[in-house]
Amino acid sequence: MIDVDVNGKPHQEMHVDGGATAQVFVYPPSVNVKELTRKLGAERERKLYVIRNARLDPEWASVERQTINIAGRSISSLIQTQGIGDLYRIYLNAQRDGFDYKLAYIPSTFKEKHKEEFDTEFMQKLFDFAYQRARKGYTWENVPPGFASAN
Repeated sequence: MIDVDVNGKPHQEMHVDGGATAQVFVYPPSVNVKELTRKLGAERERKLYVIRNARLDPEWASVERQTINIAGRSISSLIQTQGIGDLYRIYLNAQRDGFDYKLAYIPSTFKEKHKEEFDTEFMQKLFDFAYQRARKGYTWENVPPGFASAN
């Protein structure tokens, strides 16, 4: 809860994680960077690096036949697919606006499981995994997973 003042009266607002709206955000699709920079004479090479701190492949899970458990798993699946949709939207905006799109995410080859939210042991293993990949010369993806480029 966040304390706020509205017209001199104290209130409390509840805020949730921005991921409830978008998992990945760069700029609104209504902003046409290519057109805007052309008008301003600011055209140049642009690269867009997107790092998605999540796996993109679906993760199987057993769910008990109870409404609350099914609803929880449904929300989890929705958030997962929303994140992938965000990557597609960002990719298409990047193509329209002339950005070189670069994507990194947790690959399916990382098999560690976290025991709880903010599991420091899991986070260290993930960091080490990514660090080793970077040391070997990480290859950024040029399109979102499953996207067939028109080129």
